Amino acid sequence: MADMTTKLPVGGASTPIIEPGHTYGSVTNKITSIVLSGRTPRLWYVGIGIGFSLVMLLLVALTNLLFTGTGIWGLNVPVGWGFAIINFVWWVGIGHAGTLISAILLLLKQDWRTSINRFAEAMTLFAVACAGIFPLIHVGRPWLAYWLFPYPNTMGVWPQFRSPLVWDVFAVSTYATVSALFWYVGLIPDFATLRDRSKTRGKRMIYGILAMGWRGSAIHWYRYETAYLLLAGLAAPLVISVHTVVSFDFAVSLVPGWHATVFPPYFVAGAIYSGFAMVVTLAVPLRALYKLEDFITAQHLDNMAKIILATGMIVVYGYFMEAFMGWYSGSQYESYMILNRMTGPYAPQYWLLLFCNAVVPQLLWSGKIRRNALVLFLISLVVNVGMWLERYVIVVTSLHRDYLPSSWGMYSGTIWDWSLYFGSIGLFISLLFLFVRFLPMISIFEMRTLLPTSGKPGK
Repeated sequence: MADMTTKLPVGGASTPIIEPGHTYGSVTNKITSIVLSGRTPRLWYVGIGIGFSLVMLLLVALTNLLFTGTGIWGLNVPVGWGFAIINFVWWVGIGHAGTLISAILLLLKQDWRTSINRFAEAMTLFAVACAGIFPLIHVGRPWLAYWLFPYPNTMGVWPQFRSPLVWDVFAVSTYATVSALFWYVGLIPDFATLRDRSKTRGKRMIYGILAMGWRGSAIHWYRYETAYLLLAGLAAPLVISVHTVVSFDFAVSLVPGWHATVFPPYFVAGAIYSGFAMVVTLAVPLRALYKLEDFITAQHLDNMAKIILATGMIVVYGYFMEAFMGWYSGSQYESYMILNRMTGPYAPQYWLLLFCNAVVPQLLWSGKIRRNALVLFLISLVVNVGMWLERYVIVVTSLHRDYLPSSWGMYSGTIWDWSLYFGSIGLFISLLFLFVRFLPMISIFEMRTLLPTSGKPGK
């Protein structure tokens, strides 16, 4: 069989995107069997069980919140923002990698994205769904959250368009809509494959409806490629704009530690950083559980690790700029804010986030570590923890000691804050495991395009 190699600009050399020996038929069988075979690994049940248990915890916390009020949280007078905004920013950041892999790498013709783009796109949708919970409950009266949208109403009440919180509503909802369309359009040819290979009438009907009459004709492919490219073009600017708008929640304020022009690029780099870390966190277990080493190769892990390292260095540069500008600004409030982060009551969290986000990722300079799935998985977990701590430090340390010492106070999350956080993680895990069970986690037709044209298609 012909040598299945292609140029990978990120890898810097000719390296296999998928392992040699596959035909069209073997690629299709490998991916569809995960969905259609009916054989579910035992670890899948363990994972969905853990996720469902945490979802129950989320429902209990939400029920108590709705009946009791936001007083069950740890919010107080100096710290009016707490876990809700921290978790919102963290989840939106995690959702960035899916759109980056799907849209920007597609426009840049990076073929290595093919093995990971499908579940990365799904990860984006699930992360945005988790993120949407927190601003909804943070308003205090979530049943009136629709007031955030500008619609004709008899009360003449309109949103405050100069508030970045309102900008968030439009940015995140647009991001979620385009990401969902991009994900679904990419699934249509694979739905048709599942429809044609399903053994039961019920599955054929469900996948047939989702395939929207796809027959693989030339006109279908032409319209598909046109729509997919247009959606990629729409999604690419959203990678930059969404977390830029999220950073405006802080940057347009006058609070020391938030009022910084470095926040937009700093937040975007941090979002891609945490997003790719989550992709690795998901890819390594799925790769091992479903024996997908042929499709998600060591080269994919290496490329993702390089992006994590590159964006991590940008984030570290942002940390240095924060400290430098706190001193260079000449403002006693800004300089005290940095000093308070380093030596104040939240200093352990600050130095731990630097260890997680700045020190540990330096191991990725080693090619052996970048290609070691277990070590890379552990590093990605550390980065995810570090990025959550970063949002915690940004929010809490800037608020708990403001301009007036008489207003100073301390903040810590209550059991209900933590319940909502871990419950949202459970929702994310549950949605991901359901996706893996019922939909192809790897794009079938795109994987087949990576096979050499001289190879026999197979059946």
